[in-house]
Amino acid sequence: MPNTATRSASYQLALQQLCDSALPTGAFAHSLGFETYIERGLVRDEESFGVWLAAFISQQLTYSDALAIRFLYEDVPAAELDALLTAQLLPRQVREASTKMGGRLLEIGAGIFPSRELDEYRELVGSGRAAGHQPLAFAVIARSLGVPLAEALAAYLFATVTSLTQNAVRAIPLGQNAGQRILRKAADGVAAAAERAGRLTSDDFGAVSPGLEVSQMRHERQRARMFMS
Repeated sequence: MPNTATRSASYQLALQQLCDSALPTGAFAHSLGFETYIERGLVRDEESFGVWLAAFISQQLTYSDALAIRFLYEDVPAAELDALLTAQLLPRQVREASTKMGGRLLEIGAGIFPSRELDEYRELVGSGRAAGHQPLAFAVIARSLGVPLAEALAAYLFATVTSLTQNAVRAIPLGQNAGQRILRKAADGVAAAAERAGRLTSDDFGAVSPGLEVSQMRHERQRARMFMS
């Protein structure tokens, strides 16, 4: 029987692959609203993007994605959480981004991290009973791999932050060193978000700053865009 260290190394390696920015989920095509702030001149450099990113981490990532992951780990049915995410992600582009990246993650996961739980969620999505949101796809795979909740939350949040920062490096544009400085500063926000998500209740699910949602809605009608959301 594998010892604790061996099991930990096994899921840690799988988690690194699952969160690698090279995983082809399509994250490179989404700004999740920060491109609207670029167009308005509010995000224009390292400092201003860091302000936007901190707000995104403490709001949408915490109260939607992180809570969805936690609730799935706590045995709330995936179909129920999926329906709640679909209802709560008001901006159409963000809702579609979540399901597009979630669909790719489900497809990739079925090939490299198969499990009964993943098959069940994929069947819900394939039959039209669920949309297939990214945080739930991630949570199903991570839980089936034996990743503890705290590590799964931190890994998912930081992977999202990394993707967004890489996209900002291209879009603003920023230098690669600036991107690394942003990620280092964002690490504290990610840790705080993971900790806060553990204390929230179902009443908090989907509580997001209206400013973030409005900017995400405006992106749909933006004249020139690099990103799908």
